Amino acid sequence: MTRILEDRIALVTGAAKGMAHEICLTLAREGAHLALAARERGPLEALAREIETLGRRALAQPTDVSDEASVQALVARTLATFGGRIDILVNAAGVTGPVETPVWQIKAEDWDHVLAVNLKGTFLPTKHVLPTMIAQRYGKIVNISGTSGLRGYKHRAAYSSSKWALRGFTRTVALEVGPHNVNVNAVHPGIVDGDRMDRLCRDKARARGWTEAQVRDEYVQEMALRRVTTADDVARAVLFLASDASRNMTGQSVTVDGGWDV
Repeated sequence: MTRILEDRIALVTGAAKGMAHEICLTLAREGAHLALAARERGPLEALAREIETLGRRALAQPTDVSDEASVQALVARTLATFGGRIDILVNAAGVTGPVETPVWQIKAEDWDHVLAVNLKGTFLPTKHVLPTMIAQRYGKIVNISGTSGLRGYKHRAAYSSSKWALRGFTRTVALEVGPHNVNVNAVHPGIVDGDRMDRLCRDKARARGWTEAQVRDEYVQEMALRRVTTADDVARAVLFLASDASRNMTGQSVTVDGGWDV
């Protein structure tokens, strides 16, 4: 049986940890070869070995997505390694920034860091991958945004602003590259089970004087399905948008949050 991404070339930023780790493995299981980008070499190389056990090729390239020269090197090496093609770009690199912090208490350097990674770190890979996708008249770009880009998020102004900006970026780029047969969509996960959720619950609990269990339950009670999103849930949505099953979708926001934003 043919896998739905057989021999496609996918570049994933923010790879190796959290939901991006599962995204990479999901794409590989469906036949894609992977270029993996993140700041730390060790986790990237470990993920590359996992992917190779699935019979797919994997390139590990330490990258700072907020630095243009670093992104240019990533794209150039990906093209050189995989025969001049990049079919799929998943912009998954991101940081959470200040938690439980009103806007008047956010440090300017923290604000700048969140916007640099979450927004500029999506812009730069997109900028440098698109000429290849346009030339080959095929491409799928999936930006990992968040439900905080769909509604206000009290005490998370930097993070929420970056995710709202990603939504606008996604829709605008979709208009620009649609005539070249390139699809650009965004996945908006809610809070996702794992290390990042654990850290967020700890930070919120400390700031509020709550227990971590109370914070987690607050999130769950706001979800229509009363269950927390998993990395696999997000990866399945990315797979759909990276495949030809979504060929006539572009500029769209796909929300995976258990009904938190309903």
